[in-house]
Amino acid sequence: MYPLKFKKVFKVRTLLCCASALILVTGTLNAQKRHRPLKKILVFSKTAGFRHASISAGKTMFLTKSAAAGYQADTTEDGAVFTQKGLKPYKAVVFLNTTGDVLDSAEQLAFKDFIHKGGGYIGIHAATDTEYDWPWYNKLSGAYFDSHPHPQSPTFHVLDKKFLATRHLPDSLVQKEEIYNFKSVQPGLHYLISVDESTYQGGNMGKFHPISWYHNFEGGRAFYIEWGHFPETYASASFQQLIYKALDWATAKNKH
Repeated sequence: MYPLKFKKVFKVRTLLCCASALILVTGTLNAQKRHRPLKKILVFSKTAGFRHASISAGKTMFLTKSAAAGYQADTTEDGAVFTQKGLKPYKAVVFLNTTGDVLDSAEQLAFKDFIHKGGGYIGIHAATDTEYDWPWYNKLSGAYFDSHPHPQSPTFHVLDKKFLATRHLPDSLVQKEEIYNFKSVQPGLHYLISVDESTYQGGNMGKFHPISWYHNFEGGRAFYIEWGHFPETYASASFQQLIYKALDWATAKNKH
């Protein structure tokens, strides 16, 4: 039998050792997390039609916030990057307010190959106002832009709170946006957010008007969000979290 005093000292020392070990393990895990290689993403913002003033704010967000989220962002408006070699370093391509015909036939083939090899796609706002003569892109992005009324502040409803990118959002929210009406909406989309057409003027899609969705597509993963018309959107911590969590899903190896 140990003396009572010795047992108390032994117990204290044991607790101190356990605490030190826990601190060491936690510190090691944090250090490993900090030193993980950053995933490379390409932010593409070429325009052949209307050009959004918010593109600059979007680029700034990706260039200043990506590292903290585990990404390294490169920005370009040059479609020539879309070759097999040019896209190989990237885990996902973000179409940031692209408009019109932004890729030639060879660049389209390279991007299609990128998706087929497991690449991710993130479409922001005018990404659906892009490549109207390329049906495959319509299937990837999920829809085409049709029209929009003047910017207003409608009520948006979050339809899926289990998805990685929308868990932090409230069930409903009101915010100012240029709200798109869509055409050629593709089957098989998992809808995330809708807009209530009774809370603004100019909607033409009826009782169900989706504005954000995701789907697995031909070996890759695609996510779209209609928000992003205004520069201040990209300064929103909630929007930033939505985009980077969407990237986490789009660049992950396993299903969410």
